Amino acid sequence: MTVVRAALTQTTWTGDKESMIAKHEKFARDAAAQGAQVICFQELFYGPYFGIIEDAKYYEYAESIPGPTTTRFQALAKELGIVIVLPIYEEAMPGVYYNTAVVIDSDGENLGSYRKHHIPNLDRFWEKFYFRPGNLGYPVFNTQVGKVGVYICYDRHFPEGWRELGLNGAEIVFNPSATKPGLSNRLWELEQPAAAAANQYYIGANNRVGTETEEFGDKAVTFYGSSYFVDPRGNFVGDIASEDQTEIVIRDLDLDVIREVRNNWQFYRDRRPDSYTATVAP
Repeated sequence: MTVVRAALTQTTWTGDKESMIAKHEKFARDAAAQGAQVICFQELFYGPYFGIIEDAKYYEYAESIPGPTTTRFQALAKELGIVIVLPIYEEAMPGVYYNTAVVIDSDGENLGSYRKHHIPNLDRFWEKFYFRPGNLGYPVFNTQVGKVGVYICYDRHFPEGWRELGLNGAEIVFNPSATKPGLSNRLWELEQPAAAAANQYYIGANNRVGTETEEFGDKAVTFYGSSYFVDPRGNFVGDIASEDQTEIVIRDLDLDVIREVRNNWQFYRDRRPDSYTATVAP
């Protein structure tokens, strides 16, 4: 398929898991009704962004894969005929947790998972308390809409993973995020367009909105939305979403542009992996 209609969500925390799941089921239905063929939800979509604090009670949000939420969205993907990128909190075994995204094909098949590699340990991003670093590599999934990869939030600051996804054949990479104002604002504007241009594929980047005050009190941050798609030249596809409103961002992505841009530039031909040493040294 040449033109893919893709969707991103950005929304607020409702206060409980079940209502968040129901909200995102409606997002998927609304996007499919508008012709979307693939949709990506925000990071840890069914819970609060609990990295704000360190509290073991949030381990209760973790689920096995397959598990109740993946099974529920597999059925929905099959019903709607839509590919779903489903970022959840994964329990691999008791006490071993990952920040994971499951890729579900439009026939409901679970194609596999990506586990977030780069785990921050910064003010109000205390993720090392909750997650082990990912260990599944940088998989690209052959979906009904093309070759889809995932890179999660803090990952986006590390160009090596973007390149791995390109070398693995990605045509669309989704970057579900939970990003607060401050140091990240300028990087949010720059990094995904730069990565799309350097690796010559589409990127869909989404961020939460709202302030989760009832959950975290005065420690809560205000997530600034601004979700968007960029093309293989690093140009925005349509408008950037608002900073404070729940939205479904739906854009048409012409995959033929990937071949055109790569033939013009030939970055993959001219790269010199034989000369790169420090970038992969431990």
